[in-house]
Formats: sequence, C-alpha cells, structure tokens
Amino acid sequence: MNPHATDPTADAAAMYLTALQGRLTADGCTVTLPAWNDSRVVVGCRADRKARWFGTKAELFVFATAVPEVDVTTLGEFTAWAMRYAKSLRGGIPGARNAALVLPALVSARVKPEAAQWAAQDARILDSTLISRPLTVETAPNAVRTTMYRGRVVWGGMFTGHVLEKAALYFP
Repeated sequence: MNPHATDPTADAAAMYLTALQGRLTADGCTVTLPAWNDSRVVVGCRADRKARWFGTKAELFVFATAVPEVDVTTLGEFTAWAMRYAKSLRGGIPGARNAALVLPALVSARVKPEAAQWAAQDARILDSTLISRPLTVETAPNAVRTTMYRGRVVWGGMFTGHVLEKAALYFP
C-alpha cells in the first residue's frame, strides 16, 4: 500500500463540499467553515423576504460535512447540532415574522439505507421556530444521490417551495 495515496471516496466528498461552497457563494449566501466533531463544516446562510409570505423573513441555513459513513445516529446528531447552531445565528425575534429553515447534509461514499430513509421520512422541528430537512448525499463513483424529505410541513408550509428550490440548487 502506498502511504501517500489518497482515499478516492474521501476525495469525492471533499470535491462535493468545495463545489457546494461555490454554489452557496454564487447564490448570495454568507459562507463560514466552523467545526463539528473535528470535521470542517460548510455553512451557508441567507435571508429572503417575499410578498407572498406576507412580509415574513425566511432565513435559510445550509450545513454540510463529509463523514466516512452516514448512519441514522450520526445524521440525527448532526441535524440536532445544526439546528442548535442555526438557532444561535438567527436574526430577529423567533416567530415574529421570521422563519428559520435548516438543511443539514452529511456527505459520504457510504450512506446506510436506514439513514437515507430517516432523511426522507419527514422534516424535523425544534421549539416550533426551526424547521429542518436533513439530507444524505452519497458520492458514488459515477453519480451523486441526494435524499431528503420533499413533502409539505404544517408549520412553515408556505416556505416549502422555496426550501425545495434552494435544496435543488445547492444539492444537485
């Protein structure tokens, strides 16, 4: 074994994160790179206000990091961390014409089917002020497979189209 050889699966995840950072920046997001469990996390934030939302400001937070393998436990822990982190970054008064939407994504060449099912199952809500749609991004050798919940939610449902549009842009 060559000690200087790189892991192609880790390289694919790293390249995906670099491309994601570029897509976030191109869409006008503020991008930072905090750490979670000793891993670099790409965090993108933006705020939008539209007349059809009755003047409500929607803050969108995107969190993505590479892990060796995505399982339900790791995805749940990352989602909870991302929601707490987003809550600490929020501007304005929670619930007073402000909505916070979180897209926490784990990127790996190995995504366990249960983790992808958990991500596709439903949105997660924290303190009725943050709505999260966890994602798994599987960076297979010749394809990328993204899994997330694409249905409607009761709380924050008027933002569903916006969140899905941004998710499609950021996680093609």
